Amino acid sequence: MSEKPIVALVGRPNVGKSTLFNRLIGERRAIVEDVPGTTRDRHYGEVEWGGRVFSLIDTGGLILGDTDRLTEQIRAQAEIAMREADVIVLLTDIVEGLTSADQEIADLLRRASKPLVLVANKADNLKREMAIHEFYALGLGDPMPVSAGRGMGTGELLDQLIELLPDAPLEEEDTTAIHVALVGRTNVGKSSLLNRLLGEERVIVSEVPGTTRDAIDTRIMFEGQEIILIDTAGIRRRGRIDRGIEQYSVIRSMRAINRADVSLLLIDASEGVTAQDTHVAGYILEESKSVIVVVNKWDLIEKDTHTMVEFQQRVRSELKFMPWVPMAFISALTGQRARRLLPQIVSIYEQRFVRLNTSQINDIIRDATARTSPPTVAGKKLRIYYGTQASVDPPTFVFFVNDPRLVHFGYERYLENRLRERYPFEGTPIRLRFRGHERRRGR
Repeated sequence: MSEKPIVALVGRPNVGKSTLFNRLIGERRAIVEDVPGTTRDRHYGEVEWGGRVFSLIDTGGLILGDTDRLTEQIRAQAEIAMREADVIVLLTDIVEGLTSADQEIADLLRRASKPLVLVANKADNLKREMAIHEFYALGLGDPMPVSAGRGMGTGELLDQLIELLPDAPLEEEDTTAIHVALVGRTNVGKSSLLNRLLGEERVIVSEVPGTTRDAIDTRIMFEGQEIILIDTAGIRRRGRIDRGIEQYSVIRSMRAINRADVSLLLIDASEGVTAQDTHVAGYILEESKSVIVVVNKWDLIEKDTHTMVEFQQRVRSELKFMPWVPMAFISALTGQRARRLLPQIVSIYEQRFVRLNTSQINDIIRDATARTSPPTVAGKKLRIYYGTQASVDPPTFVFFVNDPRLVHFGYERYLENRLRERYPFEGTPIRLRFRGHERRRGR
């Protein structure tokens, strides 16, 4: 239930941050696989190296001197990423050499008081690598030569990052507690909902500082079940920076979601689903966490008999990559329907531990293949021999097939829908895995 540490890539424009980002997350091939239907921008990914896993954040090019609106937004995003990161990588360009912009960024990073790795990118050959000495003038220690494009030096960089990452926290002993993350944009009512939930139960076991920055873990009891509420603070806007910088509130949400079993994704009823909401929803799905979409401020909406149904349809259209997500329409301010969330949280958490027996799964497979025949690719037909449930939390199913490459995403989604027809797994993602298994012929 521990959170992943965060590494932020920063630097001026065109030094190769995105190329390095893609190179590093490529070390873990699972992260390269797209989740069809998600619309979030991939400014962050997951890296696995040396038995450690960390989140990697890509940032826009820093231009500290300019004051136009776009540049201010990019700078604010990078500053948020640096503030949330456990380790910062400053990327420079060995071809262009040391610039005044590098000096300015280095001065900014010194004030951050975070572990720092200085990287000189585009060191594609020995001649370029020999030019690395000028970067010592930044006063940030030994620069590391890498070539993000060719992959040279990236292993050494990852080794260095692993050494600087904070020690993994001990797993929490209270494994029977349900960890619930309250996530969403600024001013959607996360703290109001937290207070409302506490006020209804009035049984606070303790308040302890969470490992998430700007978060408090609050323990409550509901009908004998301990629930730990993880509240995340919103991004504080400063000066003329507009809503664009809230994209990086995903970073704070990531930390809370990593530690949670169930996430409450709060949406402002007066604004509907925004791009930021889909970013957070996509991350929840990628982390295989359960979720309830909580539409807050419902008391502010003028209603008729069709209002709620139409709003649900709009939300499902925007979050079409998780059609199984339940929705709750509440007012944290007035308390309208807010107390119904607690039993719903417990119910959805229990869905994570449902186990179907093998005969049930194979009945579903037989029925599914009879209704819609498996696809044929280049004259070769997909055959599903049998399936089993490998694990829970989240429910994970393994299908043994003649060739996993024949499994089209559309048919995988079809099989998932057939499983959910038999057991809905409300609010909970399920994983489907396909393994090659040639059936023996005769005796």
